[in-house]
Amino acid sequence: MKRVVKPIMLIGVLTLFIQASLEAQTRKYISQFSHFQSYYNPSLTGYEGSAVRAFVRNQWSGVDGAPRTYFISGELDFGELGGNEDPALMGKNAISINYRQDNYGAFRESEVMLGYASRIRLTEKHNLRLGVGVNYQSVRLDGNELSAEDMNDPTISQYAGSFSDMQIIDFNLGIALTHAKYYFSYGMQRVNGGKIMSGDEFMDGYPASSVFQAGYREALGPNMAVIFNAFYRTQKDLEDNFEMNLKALLMDRIWVGVGTRVNYATNLQLGVMTKRIRLGYVYEFPVAGSYLLPGNTHEFTAIFSLFRDNVRRTDNEVLIW
Repeated sequence: MKRVVKPIMLIGVLTLFIQASLEAQTRKYISQFSHFQSYYNPSLTGYEGSAVRAFVRNQWSGVDGAPRTYFISGELDFGELGGNEDPALMGKNAISINYRQDNYGAFRESEVMLGYASRIRLTEKHNLRLGVGVNYQSVRLDGNELSAEDMNDPTISQYAGSFSDMQIIDFNLGIALTHAKYYFSYGMQRVNGGKIMSGDEFMDGYPASSVFQAGYREALGPNMAVIFNAFYRTQKDLEDNFEMNLKALLMDRIWVGVGTRVNYATNLQLGVMTKRIRLGYVYEFPVAGSYLLPGNTHEFTAIFSLFRDNVRRTDNEVLIW
């Protein structure tokens, strides 16, 4: 009996992995999404000032061919360059460049995104931010790494034993209402649906996705602040993605938090902050009933502030999202 059950379980696990790998081709997860707002919405470029940001995400650790992500970006706020006392409120323009690489199974996907944000001051404490971005993606298929399921796909199986690649150019748009304590934003990624394409078309393009982000933060005293962020994403060929994070910042140096990807995963967060650097770690595990592979995810984050120290300028200021 055991000899029969074990192969059946193995086939089931492999099937789940193949399904998840195919989904990963168009859906990218970041558990600490609140530290990388501008990746999803160009209007939030420079919202936390000029910085270099990076993360590494190892999904389903221990599984051969599981998704692995590398990301680095740079954001430049021209208000900070001009010496504005409060560039987040007074500045008008910011730019960013993002690079992301995802490896999963036989696929390697590289993405370069350029973003620009312009701000309109509505009140003494509110800004309306508008953003636009250009997105270039390159997807490489290694035909030597095809799985048994891939070989049953007539579109992909023709590349067995060889290499193939495709390139896609698209655009992103965004709008946000921001305040020192809260923000609401809407962004659209791949506005053109991946229709500007070249190379071998072994995938069906990238449908547009809509992303809603919101957050609230409050200083409870000189040694503690709380931060809440929510994220909702919808795309016609995938299930909706809803995430929430809740963090407590202690003594402006350490934060701890919890997060959830509703119906999929739960995570625990820990981070430290120095004068210019923020380091974060997430341990993520699937929830009961999730169709994703059993296994844990590790995500490491590093953020370096270019011009501004991580210190409060007012008693009620909160230093992170």
